[in-house]
Amino acid sequence: MERATIRVLVVDDYEPWRRFVCSTLQKQSGFQIIGEVSDGLEAVRKAEELQPQLILLDVGLPELNGIDAARQIRRLSPHSTVLFVSLQASEDIVRAALATGARGYVFKTNARKELLTAVNTVLRGEQFVNSRIACPGFTKASDTRDPKTIHPDSDSAPLRPHDTEIAHRHAVDFYADQAGFLDSLTQFSGAALRAGKAVIVIATESNRDSLLLRLQTHGLDVGAAIEQGRYTALHVAATLSTFVVNGQPDRAQFLKVVGELLQTAARAGRAERPRVAACGECAPFLCAQGNVEAAIRLERLWNEVAKTYDVDILCGYPLASFQNGVGKEIFQRICAEHSAVHFQ
Repeated sequence: MERATIRVLVVDDYEPWRRFVCSTLQKQSGFQIIGEVSDGLEAVRKAEELQPQLILLDVGLPELNGIDAARQIRRLSPHSTVLFVSLQASEDIVRAALATGARGYVFKTNARKELLTAVNTVLRGEQFVNSRIACPGFTKASDTRDPKTIHPDSDSAPLRPHDTEIAHRHAVDFYADQAGFLDSLTQFSGAALRAGKAVIVIATESNRDSLLLRLQTHGLDVGAAIEQGRYTALHVAATLSTFVVNGQPDRAQFLKVVGELLQTAARAGRAERPRVAACGECAPFLCAQGNVEAAIRLERLWNEVAKTYDVDILCGYPLASFQNGVGKEIFQRICAEHSAVHFQ
């Protein structure tokens, strides 16, 4: 017997990601997207109004985070099944999310492979947790392969360590205005996509949206790249929360989170040699908050990654942060952590 149509509410603050999720479900029979929202408060309101059978919910949402939103949804729409789809991968966050009554949790970078499996699992009334999250006692995806292992059945070879003769590239742009930084991001990520490489962007919501429009204006089909896994855009604050502990980047957690991102992205790349372009505002975001030592430590951790894997890195700092000689020493220390320094 055919299953009745499942009414779905999609909640994520990044419109291209919502489009990918909606497209994935609409290609399957039996799903109707009845709403898309971008913040936690609106998710609660729409859940109460629409009473969807399935809610796909991010953790890192503006206005009200996904976990708090799920608690309220549980009361206002008790028959809705909640499936978290998030970048957050720590066991504590997964357990907190599931403690709200949610039925499952999928890590965004593995959603291409696991989303439909997760959806069908939770709709059967079972629990689902992403295969990369060590969370005993929950149903996991069947694909539990080590991301650093080469598998002959992979779509493409995983990211591999650098050959000794290849110098790593970790560039920094100091920009006078936001338009200059966006020009640089567009050139960097656009060139990578045209070359068949995978791109990871970690930036503020406004910069992610502006970059998307610029890439599309240049004739790049970013929607297809997202669906293929070659373009991943993440929120800078949510990403930092996955590896910053007590105000400082935790090395082990950073290498785990970033390593998984790079491995997943590289497998989706179409270039002969799997290489990833990573760009954004992680360290600059910390610096803008006054946490300079954390920013510099993070730059060093990116250098560690760049010496190990085939990845090109670009980050950008506003020049206004270093005006009037106030930040001269900081400026010099940041420059010292990069292989190339540019001014926009």
